Formats: sequence, structure tokens, C-alpha cells
Amino acid sequence: MSGLRELVVPWAALAWLLRMAVGGLLLYASADKIMNPQDFAVIVKDYRLLPDFLVNIVAIWLPWFELVLGFCLFTDWWRQGALFLATALLAAFWLALIVNYFRGINVNCGCFSSSPSDDAAPMLWYIGRDALLLCLPLLAYEAGRRARAQDA
Repeated sequence: MSGLRELVVPWAALAWLLRMAVGGLLLYASADKIMNPQDFAVIVKDYRLLPDFLVNIVAIWLPWFELVLGFCLFTDWWRQGALFLATALLAAFWLALIVNYFRGINVNCGCFSSSPSDDAAPMLWYIGRDALLLCLPLLAYEAGRRARAQDA
């Protein structure tokens, strides 16, 4: 048992790996939506959470925001801010799915594809998957915090 207490976790490496995972996730998620904004606008509208005048704005702005956040996480620019915003964004997606689930609205997630047939799954699958994805930036933040404490 004493060997486990002496185990040193490479927190900095884990934080980097998790940051790359979140950055890659955001970059991948943005690609199809940037190339197909009209299709993505249909998905945004299907959520029925925004007034019509905001649908196109969000459908155009959101994928570019994901791209910039992914780039920031990959390049380590504004690390803490990018992790915070990635966490907030993933939490907003997760909550939007939960709200629609309880409203009885079965939406195509639109997380990684703007094509309705590419991403079709039950709502509970999306909710569970997004809950796990939300853990990634939270774990990256915690691993980074522990790495800084380990260095001190």
C-alpha cells in the first residue's frame, strides 16, 4: 500500500492530454457546421430555444466560436479562459438537450454533423454522451490545478 502513496501522477501531462482532447473535439465539431451553415441553422431552429431572428446568427457564429476555442486549447493561448468557455459551451449544449427531452422534443443533436441522418440517436444517448464530454474540460482544469500545485 505504501507504493501507491508514492505514486506521482504526471498532472501536467494529463492536463495537456485532456486539453488536446477538448480542443480536438471542438475543432472536429466545428468543421461540418462551418461548411454547411444552412443545414446547421435547421438543427438550431429545431431546438426551439431561440427566437427566429437569432437562429441564423447562432448557426453562423457558434461553429466559428468552437473553432477558435479549439485552436486556443491546442496552442495553449488563454488556456484558463478557453477551458472555462469550453465548459460553459458544453454545459449549455447538455442543458439544451435536457430541456428538449423534458419538453418531449426529439432533436437531432447537431454536435458533430449538420446532416440529420448522420447524427440520429435517442435523446438519452445524446444527454449521456454530452455529460461525459462535459467532464473533459472539468478534468483538464482540475489536472492543471494539481500540476501547478505539484510544481509549487
